[in-house]
Amino acid sequence: MRAFLGVWRWRRNPLRRTTDLVEAWATLAAVLLLAVGAPAAGWRCGALADSALRETVRVQRTDRRPTTARVVRVLPQPKRSAAHPDARSEERTRITVVAEWTGRDGKQHRDRVPARTVTVRAVTVRAVTVRAVTVRAGDTIRIWTDSRDRSVTRPLDGGAARAHAVLAGLGVAAALAGLVESGRRRFVRRLMRHRYADLDRAWAKSGPDWGRTGTGC
Repeated sequence: MRAFLGVWRWRRNPLRRTTDLVEAWATLAAVLLLAVGAPAAGWRCGALADSALRETVRVQRTDRRPTTARVVRVLPQPKRSAAHPDARSEERTRITVVAEWTGRDGKQHRDRVPARTVTVRAVTVRAVTVRAVTVRAGDTIRIWTDSRDRSVTRPLDGGAARAHAVLAGLGVAAALAGLVESGRRRFVRRLMRHRYADLDRAWAKSGPDWGRTGTGC
């Protein structure tokens, strides 16, 4: 609110100082940047990010394809914390396995790939029931490979790409708005110090003669 009130310091009155006018212009510039500059920059950044991510989605969908792989062995997994008492939960976690698959060139490939497991855990005061659907050696899993038959992640989804672009635009707009407001506050603080310095100099010049006859004070 104080930022918008500074604009009113343009009005003519005998108490208006030069620094008041400077602060009013600085406030107007900050308001314009917050109202127009930050949204425009955010929109531009979001549009650029959306274009780049759309191209990424197109390239990945062209280059990557789903492949069926056979699990050779399951690698040791880090321990997970126990479930909270009196709770029922379903955990979908990723584990790492060594799998092999046939590439587009007809050759066998082997690498570490992620695999999904589902663990349903029901915990009561008296008993703990755990039912796990996991991956074992010899099972088949679905993975994604690129044109060079390397294991890669799933292609980026169009909806996720748009969400990332929107977040990028909002982040740039918010960062620019914060930068503008921070700069305005620092500038106003410097103006305040300048005003106090002028006041101290004026008081040092006229203060000792304050109230004396013939001094004009």
